[in-house]
Amino acid sequence: MKTTQYSTIYDVIIAGAGPVGLFLACELALAKCSVLILEKAEDPYSPLKQMPFGIRGLNASTIEALYRRDLLKDLKLHERVKNPHQNAKQGAQRQGGHFAGIPFNFGDIDTSQWEYRLPASTETNLISEMWELETVLTRRAEALGVELRRGHAITGFHQTVDGMTVQSDDQSFQGKWLVGCDGARSVVRKTGGFEFAGTEPEFTGYSTLVDLTDPEKLNPGRNVTPRGMYMQSQPGYLLIQDFDGGAFHHSKKQITLEHLQEMLRRISNTDVTISAIHVATTWTDRARQATTYRNGRVFLAGDAAHIHAPLGGQGLNLGLGDAMNLGWKLAATIQNKAQEGLLDSYYTERYPIGAEVLDWSRAQVAIMKTDPAARALYAIVRDLINTRDGATYVAGRVWGVNTHYNLAGKHPLVGHSVPNFELEGGTTIGDLMHDGLGILLDFDNNDSLKTLAGEYGDQIKYISGQAKDQLGLSALLIRPDGIIAWTADQPDLVGAEQATGLWFT
Repeated sequence: MKTTQYSTIYDVIIAGAGPVGLFLACELALAKCSVLILEKAEDPYSPLKQMPFGIRGLNASTIEALYRRDLLKDLKLHERVKNPHQNAKQGAQRQGGHFAGIPFNFGDIDTSQWEYRLPASTETNLISEMWELETVLTRRAEALGVELRRGHAITGFHQTVDGMTVQSDDQSFQGKWLVGCDGARSVVRKTGGFEFAGTEPEFTGYSTLVDLTDPEKLNPGRNVTPRGMYMQSQPGYLLIQDFDGGAFHHSKKQITLEHLQEMLRRISNTDVTISAIHVATTWTDRARQATTYRNGRVFLAGDAAHIHAPLGGQGLNLGLGDAMNLGWKLAATIQNKAQEGLLDSYYTERYPIGAEVLDWSRAQVAIMKTDPAARALYAIVRDLINTRDGATYVAGRVWGVNTHYNLAGKHPLVGHSVPNFELEGGTTIGDLMHDGLGILLDFDNNDSLKTLAGEYGDQIKYISGQAKDQLGLSALLIRPDGIIAWTADQPDLVGAEQATGLWFT
């Protein structure tokens, strides 16, 4: 078979046109890099991407990232659907999320503990769906000049010192870098020889849309029972966990009405009757993470780099965080504007965040099991979450409020997402980040800092002026991904020079 080889050499080839691959493409294209996305599916549509199956919770980190790139305004589902659960309460009793099925409520959260979240901050959480996210990100990517080819599964690749040749059946494409955003069964990860270490599953999970003859026999919401878990968020839409060690999922057997009904009756301890199955799919709590996120000119991001049970819906947020972190660093490297070792910081910063999320998922599974020890732990954790400090801690983890990188710096804000400072005239720092550049934010109008920013050309822009609440700071250096790299509570040119020199060139 003759291979068709295209002469265009792309800066980056991305495998996978899910939200992570699309968002990474947007970040790279925003920085004037040429990007090709190869997506194996010819048709992007799938009922599993739309409500109720495709519903996803976006955390504070993701919401801030979308806001800073002027994408948040394009998400509309959260305006129409405030809570998809039929037993949703309002006010202080409105559920903000859960840990192992144990809910925490907005009224129990002490937001005063998050002292750096300013009044202009974006929401800590909102709902979207995979289809909406992909639609919005595809539109932005194409507007920025990203080339997207659907029906092109990556079948192999070869890297040299200078670039990549990526194969898709009888076609080959040339690029300088390759990023695998192609999901849990990543071809890029497998072909690239990445080790995928972790733990095996405890359960088979089911996502189903069925007709029930007697739906009133099932309790609404999430129900952890001595035999597993089931959740009915809308009539007929059921999520089920059966602690079979993942046996049914791995068997690849067809999900029959008889099997589903027997399992649901056993777990719910009812004689509920399923009359029809419309959609049914399985998944597990297998938790694995690539031991490195880079092999030469090949990177991994999203589910290609880490997988875990979708308890609390943190997988999408974790992957989008990968994209935000990698995008500006890879672009700077391509444009010869990167400091030595900048690309290495992608792994050193994102791997620990991924490991934390995997452990967060494992901990939930551990106390949802059906043995007496797990039931005892579940009861204790439930009591803790029902306290103000417990609810605040869990909310901070689930919503990503406490996410940070271990960067050099004494101030507690270093390594955290920049607060959304509101400047004179009402402009916020988030409004000023649409172009994806670094920012030297100077509250004291220091001419020396302005001169310093100018030395870095189009990598850093200088913003000066007073803010409504400056949190006692004089100046900040903000990376393109919104992470604070340096702060000063008084003019400090030497400190600013050292910090900019670490991240920019």
